[in-house]
Amino acid sequence: MFHFRKSPALIRFLCRPEDRDVIAPPVPAKTILPDWFRKLPAVDQRALSATNNGLTVKRCMPFLDAMTAGWILPLAATVRLDIKDSGSVVEAGWEFDRVMVSNHGPHQVAGNPREPSPPCKFHNHWTIHTPPGWSCLFVPPLNRPAQPFECVAGVVDTDTYAANIHFPFFATAPDGLHVIEKGTPLVQVIPFRRDSLSMKAEIRAEEDNEAMERETAHRNTIAGEGWYRKWARVAR
Repeated sequence: MFHFRKSPALIRFLCRPEDRDVIAPPVPAKTILPDWFRKLPAVDQRALSATNNGLTVKRCMPFLDAMTAGWILPLAATVRLDIKDSGSVVEAGWEFDRVMVSNHGPHQVAGNPREPSPPCKFHNHWTIHTPPGWSCLFVPPLNRPAQPFECVAGVVDTDTYAANIHFPFFATAPDGLHVIEKGTPLVQVIPFRRDSLSMKAEIRAEEDNEAMERETAHRNTIAGEGWYRKWARVAR
């Protein structure tokens, strides 16, 4: 019997023909790791001791998996944000021939914890298409340096919604003029199957065999690096 490897699901990012090679393109999140992370050693020799193995987050797979999941959708062209009056006024400017920033009505988010910063919106010039049954989670880039803004998280059914998805944001920087360069990461795009959201939960106290499994996993994790990547996922 022959076994054929199933092709991976395909996500498509589409732009207008005249924007190709002009606006910043989406990139796999794993290809643009922050400089601070690249420079970080896997083991900090200064922290080594009898009770500390000196490992840094560069060896923390949950941290790395979050940082490298999905795609980074960047700012299409350079934008200036002029923040005034203790953040209550945000004026945007750009030289590009497409709209880059617009405003939401403050009444839409009255009482939100970002007040007095007004709700704004970055315009995205890529449409995103996923296979049937797949949606995309849009979040601020995970485990990355803060920008002068923070986009609001959201989920879009990208298998049926074929229009451009724009990204509401709040300015988070102090008053002043802030230049956000073309290619700056706006959001992290993480595709997922919608049927996974229907997963049921079982909430109870653990049994003896489950307690043993938990303890074994914990001891293996601290006994030697790499166990999580090599065995924890294989076991599932």
